[in-house]
Amino acid sequence: MRRKELVNLTLSAMLLATGLVLPFLTGQVPQVGNMLLPMHLPVMLCGLICGWRYGLVVGAVTPLLRSLLFSMPVLYPNAIAMAIELAVYGVSIGIISQLLCKTEPFGKRAALRAYASLVPAMLLGRVAWGIAQLVLLGVKGSAFTLAAFLSGAFVSAVPGIIIQLVLVPWIYAAVVRLERAK
Repeated sequence: MRRKELVNLTLSAMLLATGLVLPFLTGQVPQVGNMLLPMHLPVMLCGLICGWRYGLVVGAVTPLLRSLLFSMPVLYPNAIAMAIELAVYGVSIGIISQLLCKTEPFGKRAALRAYASLVPAMLLGRVAWGIAQLVLLGVKGSAFTLAAFLSGAFVSAVPGIIIQLVLVPWIYAAVVRLERAK
């Protein structure tokens, strides 16, 4: 195994563990977790730092593993829909960042590149969550309305969205500065 792969695997494992533990800060209260979105941060960082493949795996595994270990979020439909959402976050932020990185690899505009990758990934992930909820709840015989989508994906998630927009680029820029310092 090459050094870069080993570093990415180690970072991915650490970010997965962070995604499992971070929701404890919300006190296992689903309403607070839905507002602050604590599992999203490690997945987005994983996609940015380690690449889309690692972001995909960490995004898909984190909510499912957390559901199996701690019974939160509830496996069906929440953890399954979140696994799809977070996998899309990890993949899309990693791919967009990789495409942008070709034009300016680890340049001084790391935070700007993170924003340019983060915003579309956030939209794609929320759409994926909505589609997953529509399908999963439809199978169960429940309805998933446009109002429920907008409320769950955007309105109630505003604090978490703000946290993501502040912390993800800041942490990513710090990692890039450390990488450059080597």
